[in-house]
Amino acid sequence: MISPKLCIRCKGKLLCGLKTCPILEKQNFFKGADSLVKGTSFSGNSPPSVFVSWKNYPKINIAPLSPPTLDNTAILDSPEKWFGLPQERIVSMRQQLIRPNKSIFATEASNPSYELIEIQELAMSSSPVTVNVDLKKKISPNISFDHGVAPMGPVGLLKKFSVEDNPTIPQKVDYLVSDTDAKSQTALMELYGAGIPVSYLHKILSAGTLGVKKNRRLVPTRWSITAVDSNIGKELVNEKVKHFQQIGEFQLFHSNYLDNDFWVLLIPGSWAFEQLECWLPGGSWAANASSATIIQDHEFYSGRTTYASNTEGAYYAARLAVAEHLVSKKRQAAAIVFREIGSDYKIPLGVWQIRENVRHAMQQKFLSFSSIQLALSFLSKKLKIPIKDYHKESKLLDHFKHQRRLSDF
Repeated sequence: MISPKLCIRCKGKLLCGLKTCPILEKQNFFKGADSLVKGTSFSGNSPPSVFVSWKNYPKINIAPLSPPTLDNTAILDSPEKWFGLPQERIVSMRQQLIRPNKSIFATEASNPSYELIEIQELAMSSSPVTVNVDLKKKISPNISFDHGVAPMGPVGLLKKFSVEDNPTIPQKVDYLVSDTDAKSQTALMELYGAGIPVSYLHKILSAGTLGVKKNRRLVPTRWSITAVDSNIGKELVNEKVKHFQQIGEFQLFHSNYLDNDFWVLLIPGSWAFEQLECWLPGGSWAANASSATIIQDHEFYSGRTTYASNTEGAYYAARLAVAEHLVSKKRQAAAIVFREIGSDYKIPLGVWQIRENVRHAMQQKFLSFSSIQLALSFLSKKLKIPIKDYHKESKLLDHFKHQRRLSDF
């Protein structure tokens, strides 16, 4: 039997050596898929949405996602609007998105075909676009789950794709995509600064529309989500947060959604960040666990030089949300995110829920404490796992323990 601790760290990347993830395979179901598409052709309003796979990179699959309906579908790929929706509603929405795959090399983004250009324009649209899809055969009736990406509906093989409407592309986006010499990081920060949602940035980076023209590549969706969260968060910290005045009190924020319980502790001092994740038995990646497993990643003032391989995309999603809050308040602090994942989080829904959960926490009224001892004493009564177990794994708690004589809990 595969160790639950390995599953929690792997999250479907096949570190176990198997060809498919048994946990994800159990979740691949879809009721009534055959009734969605009659035959092998359909028209629908794409949210708009594009998915790029990661397996076999650089030869990967790209898919323009669309439900076979002409209704208003904007919410189907707008995770910034999902907070508070029940798990079943999110799965129900996402399972409507047909995924017609087309095999392509990532490098083709530097010299795209007409069909790829249409898919890229779909990704850049700010409102739903009517598309026509011809499949090589009937769709495969299942729904796919991934730890980093929101669920997706039935899979098909793309035969022909066309866009019926003229996509509505924001002027700023059109300008930066047309600028063949603009680096992707420059474009991302300009668009983020202009108020473009990060979920939109995930899509256009994935579709290979950003960066120096000759170097443009299709980016697997799970990679693009982390890249956007990571790069924007890092720049906010380095260019803004580190130059602000430090907070003068210990601040504790809270949010609970989808049986993910978040407590965010801001500590007076120079920037530092830690994500502590506690997977309780029965959760999506801890279904076979008999005890809780805590994993962590962290950074001190100088930042990270390696990928956060334990908490992965969740780390960068949470860090971005914390950085956004500190920028809005023009303050600097060290931050520790305590995340407890309960047994009701049965299926992975994507790292969007981490980003939106922490964003929601930072919008709530915080509890103020005069010392870290008092803050952790209060927190110890709220967490399901003893605070001493977090101490064993945490690097920042240990750091502040030595600097501020933190008592053991």
